[in-house]
Amino acid sequence: MTLGDKLRSLRSVEGSLRGLGRPMTQFELATAMKRELGRGLSQAYLSQIESGARPHLTHTTRKLLARFFKVYPGFLVDDPEGYTSGLQSDLRAEDAKIDSWLFGGVEQFSADPALSEALLSIAEVDDSRRALFLLGEILRTPGLAERLHEVLRPGADIDQDGQQGRGHPPPSAN
Repeated sequence: MTLGDKLRSLRSVEGSLRGLGRPMTQFELATAMKRELGRGLSQAYLSQIESGARPHLTHTTRKLLARFFKVYPGFLVDDPEGYTSGLQSDLRAEDAKIDSWLFGGVEQFSADPALSEALLSIAEVDDSRRALFLLGEILRTPGLAERLHEVLRPGADIDQDGQQGRGHPPPSAN
């Protein structure tokens, strides 16, 4: 699928999500981006992307479109020659959904750098699904999470005033 095909598809999905019963027009997309994100692209530029006249996006443009459509920026490129989504297993499709969700969390929680960084670390692992299962097992094993935290990040949750940081349990007394 080309970048232009993907953009047309995203406009179609967005139109449906917004209750239009049809794809958003390029003009509607440009207007909505400016209104909702404070920045946008012109209808002419969107037309050039979709027609293939502009086969590559700048990093800024890719991030802006990804933010608007709530997709991973890496999605907004031409698929490699010979690529077909039909060859993906159901598990790989699920992994892609998990990665998309994680990358969305990275952006959504950007005001919390530690959380954003943790989500990014999981998303960047080759098998993020397996990493989440491992995290689940660590949390289910009594005392393991606290012990790992003490070993890997000693004192990381104590701020300059000696107060416990947010989001983590206090260190155990043992």
